[in-house]
Amino acid sequence: MPSISIRSIEILLKKAGCKRISVESCEVLRNYLENVALNLGQKSWIYTKHAKRRTLMKEDVLLAIESLK
Repeated sequence: MPSISIRSIEILLKKAGCKRISVESCEVLRNYLENVALNLGQKSWIYTKHAKRRTLMKEDVLLAIESLK
């Protein structure tokens, strides 16, 4: 079951200036964003474990984002 709702994607696309949005385009974007978020979460968790912590911190996420660039 997807974690991000179609409605949330529609809202983001409208903020980006889209006027008319198909459900299929929302589904494609939702799947892509969920994959990116999962990969980022996994990388962030690696940094957390490396620091010998059990709590994911802001710095872990920032490091993971940098590693994706």
